[in-house]
Amino acid sequence: MLNSLRSIVQEVNAARDMKSALAIIVSRVKEVMKTQVCSVYLRDSKGDYVLMATDGLNANSVGKVRLAAGEGLVGRVVVREEPINLEHAEAHPSYQYFPETGEERYSSFLGVPIIHHRKVLGVLVVQQVEQRRFDEGEEAFLVTMSAQLAGVIAHAEATGGVVPPGAKASQAKFLGVSGASGIAIGEAVVLTPTADLRSVPYQACKDVEAEIAFFQRSLLAVREDIKSLGEQLRARINREEQALFDAYLAMLDDASLAREVMDRIRKGASAPYAWSEVILEHETIFNSMNDPYLRERATDVRDLGRRVLAYLQESNQKARVYPDKTILIGEELTASMLGEIPKEKLAGLVSVLGSSNSHVAILARAMDIPTVMGAVDLPYSQINGRPIIVDGYKGAVYCDPNAQLRKHYKAIYLEEQALVKGLEALKNLPCETQDRYRLPLHVNTGLMADVVRSLERGAEGVGLYRTEVPFLLRDRFPSEEEQRAIYREQLEAFAPHSVTMRTLDIGGDKALPYFPIQEDNPFLGWRGIRVTLDHPEIFLAQIRAMIKASEGLDNLRILLPMITNMQEVDASRALIRRVYKELLEEGFKVRLPQVGVMIEVPAAVYLAPELSRRVDFLSVGSNDLTQYLLAVDRNNAQVADLYQAFHPAVLRALQYIVYAAHDAGISVSICGELAGDPGAAILLMAMGFDVLSMNATNLPKVKSVIRGITFDRAKQLLAEVMSMSNGDQIRDHIARELRDTGLTRLIRPVTSDSN
Repeated sequence: MLNSLRSIVQEVNAARDMKSALAIIVSRVKEVMKTQVCSVYLRDSKGDYVLMATDGLNANSVGKVRLAAGEGLVGRVVVREEPINLEHAEAHPSYQYFPETGEERYSSFLGVPIIHHRKVLGVLVVQQVEQRRFDEGEEAFLVTMSAQLAGVIAHAEATGGVVPPGAKASQAKFLGVSGASGIAIGEAVVLTPTADLRSVPYQACKDVEAEIAFFQRSLLAVREDIKSLGEQLRARINREEQALFDAYLAMLDDASLAREVMDRIRKGASAPYAWSEVILEHETIFNSMNDPYLRERATDVRDLGRRVLAYLQESNQKARVYPDKTILIGEELTASMLGEIPKEKLAGLVSVLGSSNSHVAILARAMDIPTVMGAVDLPYSQINGRPIIVDGYKGAVYCDPNAQLRKHYKAIYLEEQALVKGLEALKNLPCETQDRYRLPLHVNTGLMADVVRSLERGAEGVGLYRTEVPFLLRDRFPSEEEQRAIYREQLEAFAPHSVTMRTLDIGGDKALPYFPIQEDNPFLGWRGIRVTLDHPEIFLAQIRAMIKASEGLDNLRILLPMITNMQEVDASRALIRRVYKELLEEGFKVRLPQVGVMIEVPAAVYLAPELSRRVDFLSVGSNDLTQYLLAVDRNNAQVADLYQAFHPAVLRALQYIVYAAHDAGISVSICGELAGDPGAAILLMAMGFDVLSMNATNLPKVKSVIRGITFDRAKQLLAEVMSMSNGDQIRDHIARELRDTGLTRLIRPVTSDSN
């Protein structure tokens, strides 16, 4: 049955719309399982489960039969969230008869839930007249089929189900991870790779005759290309291979193929979209054929399709006009794509692939562009030109938002703008509580663009300078002198305040294109200090550049990432001392900088007392520490809701680290996202962190909340939450505190929509 499973899934994925996909499912599953009925029930907006497709029951009952959760056998499958396999279905107490379906003839029943992200989207059912209990293999096949189809159905459900491309669709919500905070409201502009048949966005055709003429010119251009290519290769290939070019020309001359495309253009689709649709359908037909020779022709169809599409897209790309509030969307956005759009027109970014540490996310934060990364279920090719809302706080994307949601987010957006203006007055005021407890606020930087914004917002130093950013933005390792110049700019900009520079932290989801690291589990692999100690030539050049850059300023601190044992600390410090001595011998007037370690893995938490006696300071990387403590990849949208920064285990670990550092007489800072959360900042201050370091955007908000509370009250609040065992309960408790003190505006926006 495995081959049948693959074949069905392939056919469903190639279906034009949900209606076609469901028709394929019921007919093919019925055929493979040799039953008399196969039906699909899907959840509607009211929460009922509606018969949406059937092969075997009365076709007129589709869309009319509906059951609530718990009602009938289908409803029982929903409630139990597991298969129900019955030999005498009509004898079961939950059996419910619907005359319009004609199902009284069927005794055997097997129903399995279709579940996506813990939600029962529907039920897949097979039935048979003869009394028969479906065996384990058949049940396993249907369960596997429903699991394979869950994502497809969720995807179609979210995009309006059977609503055709370009027609008015209902509001849909998609989740990813936050790349850069903020709210953006605008129009989707989809960028796709050239000549990728499966990612051509739907676009309406405004002038049918002009579009058809454009399509015909493109066909003619490809025909001339193929004739020319065939002539060039005629002397180098045999007759059989030459026949391939003749086959291509025959397909281009096929009147029916061109007619199919032109029919779709006349119905309103652009030439690139109409062409890709027709080619993919023909490819599917060839793929499903039993004859090996004919199956191979699917490759030829795809190749020809790409050649024509390249012409169709080249002209379209040149003519692209960006609207004033562009929400740029793509499968994998890149830094170079941002350069194509006028800055004043770019409102937000959404990338289907990538993480919060991707190049484009780093740039988005530097440019203050609300961004969502990893929106894996987003049907990006279908939403070009449609209204979009980007919630960069929660990592959510709303397509075709209704009036109520637009009003809600517009209010948040306007409040954000007013809040930023109001907080500007805090720039020159100290970050201290109402009872005069002083807490320095530093910033996390990576680009020179970060420096200007940081200084404008009153930063008192750099708690984390990500030295990997200059490495990520190049196509080779930067030289020692190039690094020195970059580091000098940072150190000079913040002098006399300290700048904490983290040594190269690559690996995980931060790979250099010219230094690829291929691993099955990169977050538990070769990353951070492990890479640079294995390549001391990289580490030594970077340390030399850092220390040379600090000459005459003496505000450099060096931070070692991904430390898990004492040997790594000792080896790193030995190399740093070696570089320092060499520079003194070379005549540089430099000082040995303070050296600290990042606490970002559980091993380092429990080694904190020993580490504190070996280094000059500790710095907590709360993002990695949280995901390692909870075994949750925060860049994975499937489990992002399990990533709880206020998880009791995280808070207890943070408090333990502070105690360990202070017992040894050294300072401890925190530089993850948690430090920039206004509510969390209160707890971190009460724990005793000496410095909070954050994105410059959040600095005024954190300063405002610190100035709005007393240190004594912060200590009380910490004591209250440390006795709690639920992360959501802790977050709610802090939110209530902010509301009670009149600081509600500083809480990350909370939406009330039910999508």
